[in-house]
Amino acid sequence: MAMEARRSMCLADDADPSEVRSRIECLMKLFLKSLMVENDVAIKPLSLISRSERNAGADEEGVYLMDATYEKDFTVRNSGKSFFLVWKVMQICYQLLGIGKQATQREIFYNILSTSSSYITSQNQVNSAIQDAVAVLLCTRRSLGILASSKGAVVGRLVIKEHGGDTVDCSNLGSSSYPISADMNMKQHFYSDARYILVIEKDAIFQRLVEERFFLKVPCIIMTAKGFPDLASRALLHRLHQEFPSMLIFALVDWNPAGLAIICTYRFGSIRMGLEAPRYVCDVKWLGLRNRDALTYVPATAFTSLTDRDMTQARSLLASKMLQNHKQYKQEILEMLTFGQKAEIEALYAHGYEFLAKFITKKIVRQDFI
Repeated sequence: MAMEARRSMCLADDADPSEVRSRIECLMKLFLKSLMVENDVAIKPLSLISRSERNAGADEEGVYLMDATYEKDFTVRNSGKSFFLVWKVMQICYQLLGIGKQATQREIFYNILSTSSSYITSQNQVNSAIQDAVAVLLCTRRSLGILASSKGAVVGRLVIKEHGGDTVDCSNLGSSSYPISADMNMKQHFYSDARYILVIEKDAIFQRLVEERFFLKVPCIIMTAKGFPDLASRALLHRLHQEFPSMLIFALVDWNPAGLAIICTYRFGSIRMGLEAPRYVCDVKWLGLRNRDALTYVPATAFTSLTDRDMTQARSLLASKMLQNHKQYKQEILEMLTFGQKAEIEALYAHGYEFLAKFITKKIVRQDFI
């Protein structure tokens, strides 16, 4: 199977439907051939690119996986169901591509539940099987015909010309905003006179900036994934970065380990999706909240103690490969751990509801970001 390689890096292909179906057919032929050996019948294991920490690397462009593989063997105890699920996912994808359709992970879950309920108990099993299928076929989820679940929204100085011909001006949408599409093929055309893209962690903060029409005061596009970034939101941000490479991308998140984890996902990707990560990352700057912001603007009564989960996540970030060359990020986490407290963006409202827009503007003008 073909793959793109760079410094031992493995990258899943954005293959066309005929190529994906051909790869599935090839695997099936090898599987059937293994069953036809007269004196040594054996179920052929599936060979997958390993998604372990040991097989991962990281550089300025993000997280990636190298070419180490492992086998998923039907005959190994506790592997039978997961082995079956990978084949089932490939079967569904083969059928979808044959009729030119796409499906969400949830739809695939219910498809399997209705036909092979004894093999699954949760959505996570199907999600894992989809990642396994990517690792077997070396094809992106997009090329497998799998839609990304989307909860994000975008607003501001962005005009979107839909594939069907309709045009949407995201500066005229008001509080409704433009829902980010689950279809990552993105056949739309984008136009903008913005200078910045603001990525907002929380929907409530996003709505505040929409209400104040912040994008008219500072020429920007504003988007949110309403929490931890889904793949569709990451794909849109990557596409906008490709379309408008001169636009700086800023992230506004809570001052806690989860906030930095969100930035890292946009900027570096994740090991779990390492075969696809380079296709969805971009250079996101950490605008706030940072240590200095919290200590300067957050009232003492608005801080809360870091939980055990926060501490674990912070230590995991400090040990991660993606932050080893980012001393400023690591310093922020160390200061957070030393302080033992965290703060939410909403704490800035102690200075009035209008302060948020002034805070963001001031930091952009002063180039106060990392």
